[in-house]
Amino acid sequence: MAQTADLCDKHIGDISTYLAGDKSVAVLPGVFRCYGGNTTFSGPAFTVKCHECNTLVRQALEGPGEGRVLVVAGGGAMRCALLGDALGELAVKHGWKGVIVDGPIRDSEAMSSMQLGVKALGTCPLKSDKAAADQGQQQVPVQVQGVAVSPGDWVYADRDGILVSKKQLE
Repeated sequence: MAQTADLCDKHIGDISTYLAGDKSVAVLPGVFRCYGGNTTFSGPAFTVKCHECNTLVRQALEGPGEGRVLVVAGGGAMRCALLGDALGELAVKHGWKGVIVDGPIRDSEAMSSMQLGVKALGTCPLKSDKAAADQGQQQVPVQVQGVAVSPGDWVYADRDGILVSKKQLE
């Protein structure tokens, strides 16, 4: 995979071009940290929208990853983790390329040795509610830090950041 900086140079240009452009390639704000053993990853997005309940995250990761990236729109809430080592192991087992969490993860030490890309806003040792009345939605358009992500969009992530594209980039 090409580095996100090179993809930006090729498909966006500079900040003024980006702000005036069509946003078919979008840049997520630089608030995400790398936690997985793979720091560079890409693939089509599978989306989950949830708030402090990771039941649908587990459900997604129990299914075939098929080289996709799970994008968890947690609304930036930082009170509990939406991903931990048990779910990370499921992701590896089922062929997911990575997980991006708009919220915290836990078990960060264990996650760092997994062959999985993981980007999140931070960490929190508290696990999420498993019996929430509203467990969220899967495979719906979501907002992650103000950037629209739809199921099937292409996600590119590395140490420099995260890009979202309506089509696969070269």
